[in-house]
Amino acid sequence: MRVRATVAYNGGPFHGFAVNEGVRTVGGDLTDALSRCLRQPVELTCAGRTDTGVHARGQVVSFSAPDDVDLLAVRTAVNRMLAPAIAVRDVEAAPEEFDARFDATSRTYHYTVLDREVPDPFLAATAWHCSRGLDVDVMNAAATAIVGEHDFSSFCRRQHTADGLEKSRVRVVFRASWHAAEQDLLRFEIEASSFCHQMVRSITGTLVDIGAGRRPPEALAAILAAKDRSGAPNLAPPHGLCLWSVSYP
Repeated sequence: MRVRATVAYNGGPFHGFAVNEGVRTVGGDLTDALSRCLRQPVELTCAGRTDTGVHARGQVVSFSAPDDVDLLAVRTAVNRMLAPAIAVRDVEAAPEEFDARFDATSRTYHYTVLDREVPDPFLAATAWHCSRGLDVDVMNAAATAIVGEHDFSSFCRRQHTADGLEKSRVRVVFRASWHAAEQDLLRFEIEASSFCHQMVRSITGTLVDIGAGRRPPEALAAILAAKDRSGAPNLAPPHGLCLWSVSYP
């Protein structure tokens, strides 16, 4: 049967999600654990291949398993093997053709910023410490420029297909906004059809520059229109980023 699972992980110890021979990855550890539990090779598909150091609360994966498998027992066994860095939150049977990547209609990322002078050791692994006094209203006004369908070449690394063709960097952003999550904690939430490499971190870094007064509010729209990667050099660090959820029809 086809299986759909929701996975959370601390991305700090891993070199991203995608299986990569010779380095520890989330996908590698999860594939190995599932293969051992199911006693058969597992081919794992994920909704979003997070980069090195990026976390997830709602990553979705799909794979095939024997029809008679006890999915709750598999979840329990895998969590014992992978705790505390990786946790399978939910697991369920899915339609026969379900694909975690291609069936997804949107992905939502959260980026967390600690906006105060004094750092917090207990948030150091999950929030970017910025002691600049960020203007949330200015950042939200600037963020409206990226909502809709745009070419995000200014905010993404170039990637190529196996045939050497350059991949499109056109994406549809459904919403993008900042809000105060807790005292001194700011959270940027962005939902899009999909994201290209480094897109969220580049946008976040530019918005933080705007919120700190290092760039004018209209800078984001101008950078987007220029389609020039050099226009957004401030890449927010990976540890503040989290794949929060994935939507399906």
